Amino acid sequence: MIHLYLDDWRPNPKGFALARNGEECLLMLRECEVDVLSLDFELGHDQMNGGDVVAAMIAEKLQAKEIYLHTSSPSGRRKMYELLYAHMPEGVQVHNGPMPESVMREVAQGTR
Repeated sequence: MIHLYLDDWRPNPKGFALARNGEECLLMLRECEVDVLSLDFELGHDQMNGGDVVAAMIAEKLQAKEIYLHTSSPSGRRKMYELLYAHMPEGVQVHNGPMPESVMREVAQGTR
C-alpha cells in the first residue's frame, strides 16, 4: 500500500510516492494499492491535467481509499471534486481540499 502525491513542481511530502505528471500517476494507480492520493490540477503546458487524470481513473475504475485535492486552481478543484464525488464507489473518501496536517504527519511517521 502506498500514498501518492501528484504535482509537477511542489516538493514531495515525506512518506508519499511522487508522480510528476498524469501518466506517472495513472501508472502507479494501475500497479499499486493506494491509500491516500493527493491531486494537483495544473501539471504543465501540453500535459494532462488533474481533470484528465480523474477522467482516466473513472474510465479504468482506478481508485484510492482517500483522495485530497491540493490544487490552487479553484475551477480545477471543482471539476475534479464533482467528477470524483459522482463516480467513486462507496467507501472512497473524497475531500474538496488539501490534506490536513494530521494526515501528512501520520503518513510521514508511518502510522497510516
